[in-house]
Amino acid sequence: MLAWVDSTALLGIEAYLVRVEVDVSRGMGGLNIVGLPDAAVQESRERVRTAIRNSNFDFPRQRITINLAPADIRKEGPGFDLPIALGILAASDQVKLDFLNRLVVLGELSLDGSVRSVSGVLPAALGTKEAGKEAIMVPADNAAEAAVVEGLEVVPVETLEEAVAILNGERQPQPVPPTRFAEHLEEPEYELDFAEVKGQEHVKRALEVAAAGGHNVLMIGPPGTGKTMMARRLPTILPPLTLEEALEVSKLYSISGLLPRRTPLITTRPFRAPHHTVSNAGLVGGGTVPRPGEISLAHHGVLFLDELPEFRRDVLEVLRQPLEDGVVTISRAAAALTYPARFMLVAAMNPSPSGDYVDLSRVGGMVARQTRRYLARLSGPLLDRIDIHIEVPPLRRDELVNYPQSEPSRTIRERVIRARQIQQERFAGQKYFCNAHMRPRDLRVYCSLAPEVRDFLRSAIEGLNLTARAYDRVLKLARTIADLEGVENIGVNHIAEAIQYRSLDRRLWE
Repeated sequence: MLAWVDSTALLGIEAYLVRVEVDVSRGMGGLNIVGLPDAAVQESRERVRTAIRNSNFDFPRQRITINLAPADIRKEGPGFDLPIALGILAASDQVKLDFLNRLVVLGELSLDGSVRSVSGVLPAALGTKEAGKEAIMVPADNAAEAAVVEGLEVVPVETLEEAVAILNGERQPQPVPPTRFAEHLEEPEYELDFAEVKGQEHVKRALEVAAAGGHNVLMIGPPGTGKTMMARRLPTILPPLTLEEALEVSKLYSISGLLPRRTPLITTRPFRAPHHTVSNAGLVGGGTVPRPGEISLAHHGVLFLDELPEFRRDVLEVLRQPLEDGVVTISRAAAALTYPARFMLVAAMNPSPSGDYVDLSRVGGMVARQTRRYLARLSGPLLDRIDIHIEVPPLRRDELVNYPQSEPSRTIRERVIRARQIQQERFAGQKYFCNAHMRPRDLRVYCSLAPEVRDFLRSAIEGLNLTARAYDRVLKLARTIADLEGVENIGVNHIAEAIQYRSLDRRLWE
C-alpha cells in the first residue's frame, strides 16, 4: 500500500515542503530511503524500526521504499523520523489518513518512541502556513516556537503512540495557543545598562550617534578603559526589534539550534563576540551544507570584534561583502546559500602591541616597527567601511571614585528612536533605512551643505590632512548628528563633531 506524509526541509533560512512517500509491498524485508538523504536521514531506518516496535505497533516485514520528494534537493537532519514512522504505519493500515494528509509533521524519534525536539521549527511553521496547510505536528518541546506563527494549528506530541492516537481519533489534539510577544518587543529587557559605565562621556556620545545612524565603530584605547563594557551595552540603546526583524533573527537561531528552549522568539537585539581565533567558516558560515556564521547570528544586532588586529587578515577581509550588501553568500558543492547579515560592526583595539599609545615621531627601532606592523594588519578597504574611530583613554582616579550616575540606556534609546523615525520617513520606499547605508548619490540629496558649512568642511579636510574616503563618512555622521538634534540642515557644529570621530584619518600615531 502507498501512503504519504508532508514534512519540511530547509534551504537557507526558508523552509519548503517535502513529501515523504512510503510504499509497502511484497518482497524481501528491508527499508530503503531515496531522494538525496544525508547520513542522519539514512540512520533514521534503525531509529524508526526500533521506535515502532517499542511503541507496540507492528513493523511490516515486507519491502518498504521511502521517497523524499523533490528528489533533487539534499535532505538532512533527524526531523524526518516521525513522518517516516507515521508513513510506514499509514501504509500498513495502522494509521488513518484523513487528518494525517492535512498535517505537516516533523520530529526526531528516540528508540523508546518518544519524540525529541529538532532545530528549524520556526521556519518550518512559517513555510507550512505559506504552503496553505492547516496544521503542523511538532515535538512538544518545540510547540511554543511553532505557535509564534499566527493562523496555524500547532499539535504537540511527546510520543509516537500519542501521535497515532491523535491521528486515529482516539485522543483529542490539544492545540497550543498563539504565542504573543508584542509587549516584549516594545519594551525589551536587557541585563546590562549604560548607567553602569563611569565616565567616557565622549565615547558614549559616539556610540549614541552610531546607534542612531547604524554606523560601524572602532574603539581605540589601552586595556581596561571600558571598550568591551560599552560595546556589550550598545544593543540596549538600539531601537526595539520589529516583529519582522524578530522573526528573521529567530529563524537564524532556530536553524542553528541556538534558540533557547523557553524563548521561542528572540525579542532583544543579538550581540555576538567571536574570539579572534575564529575561522572563516565560523565567522561567515559554512559546512557541507552551509550553516549561518557569526555575522548572520548578529543580524539586526551587534557584531563585536575585540582585539581587532589579532584576527587573521583573511578572516577580516570576508567582512567586506556583508558590510556593504547586508547579506553573505556561501558557495559549496552541495549548495550555494544566501543568509542575511545586516549588523553593526563594533571593534576594539589597542593603540600598539604593548597596549600603550606610541608616538611614532619620537620613537624608533624595534618599537616603531612593531607598532607599524600591528596597525598595518587592518586594511584600508576594511577601515573604509567603519564610520567612527574613537579614542578611549584611561579614566582618572577621581572619575573612578566620585563620578556621578550616568544616563540610563532607556533615556539614550528614546533619542535614538526619534532619530531613526526621521530616517525612516526620509528613506521611505528605499531598500535601506538608516544614514549609514546611504549611497554617494544620496549624499547630494540628503546632505546638502550651505556655503559657509562647505567652506568649513573644506578647510577642515585641508588643515587636518583628512583622507578622501573620510569625506563621505563625515557627511553621513553629520547627517545623523543633525537628526539626533531634530534639525533639517547640517550645520558647522555637526560637521565639527563628525570630524572628531575620524581619529585614524587624522593619522593619530604618525
